[in-house]
Amino acid sequence: MRELTTPGILPLPPEGGEVAPRSGDGVGEGLSKSRSRRKPGITGRARDLRQRDNQAEAMLWLELKRRQLGGYKFTRQFPIGPYFADFACREKSLVVEIDGSQHADNAYDRRRDEFMRLAGYSTLRFWNHDVLKHRVSVCETILAALDGRLAEDVTAADLRFVYSPQANPPPIAGPGFGPLNQLLINEK
Repeated sequence: MRELTTPGILPLPPEGGEVAPRSGDGVGEGLSKSRSRRKPGITGRARDLRQRDNQAEAMLWLELKRRQLGGYKFTRQFPIGPYFADFACREKSLVVEIDGSQHADNAYDRRRDEFMRLAGYSTLRFWNHDVLKHRVSVCETILAALDGRLAEDVTAADLRFVYSPQANPPPIAGPGFGPLNQLLINEK
């Protein structure tokens, strides 16, 4: 028989691995059921995207996590409709995207930005290179958007900002939500 003599540490279960049966009081039972309101698979997809982020996303996340940038809370790989935002500040309805060269003048990204706008999110896009080489300027631009100092669309060589003036965005999808559903239908 094993004995544990270290104070403050719980004893090991009996040899053979037997454990007490469940009490039936409901505590700790039914854990296999998800309490999430998201569609099945969305959380797993977001987790997979977070684990595969690129160096620029990882560097920017160091600045955004734990409310380090102006006290604003950001979420990584946040699902909005059928899309996943690299970073999203739900409080200010701002999406921040970090793009590689494959996104240059991309029609898919323009449709995605328009979907985000109709869903009530402004979208701010930066190039990977700019995040890696000019992170302070990128963070200052994000703060400008969060503080409302960017209030119109901006297109420049190093960034694109798609402004959404909607304070109370419509639900993402469902019967009667024409513009968002039309964008989703056109994309198929």
